[in-house]
Amino acid sequence: MKIYLAGPMRGYKDFNFPAFFAATAKLRADGHEVFNPAERDTKEWGSERLKSATGSEAEVSEKLGFSGLSLARQCFLADTAYICTQADAIALLPGWAQSRGAQAERALGIAIGLQIIDL
Repeated sequence: MKIYLAGPMRGYKDFNFPAFFAATAKLRADGHEVFNPAERDTKEWGSERLKSATGSEAEVSEKLGFSGLSLARQCFLADTAYICTQADAIALLPGWAQSRGAQAERALGIAIGLQIIDL
C-alpha cells in the first residue's frame, strides 16, 4: 500500500522528524511504500538547515531564504500532489488533530476516498 504519513511538525523540536522517521521505518518493515514529508524536506534542504529547537517555521524559512508563505506553499504542493496522485492511505501520527497541516491532509484523503490509519 502507498501511504502518506501525516502528523504535527510546527512547534515540535526539529519539527517532530524523529517520530516521522520511526513511523516510516515501521510502515516500510510492514511492506508499505511511504511518502514521509520529513524525508522529502531533508532531501530538499538538508538535515542541518532544518534543525530547530522550537519547531519555528518562520525561523527555518528565513534560514532557507523563503519569505512569507513560500515555504509552506512549496511543501503543501509536494505533499498534496502525492496524496492526490499516488496515495492509497493517509497514516496519522499522534497529535495530528492539533496540526492544521495534518488536518488538511486528512481531509483531502477523506475527500478523495483514501483509507485513514491512526498510528
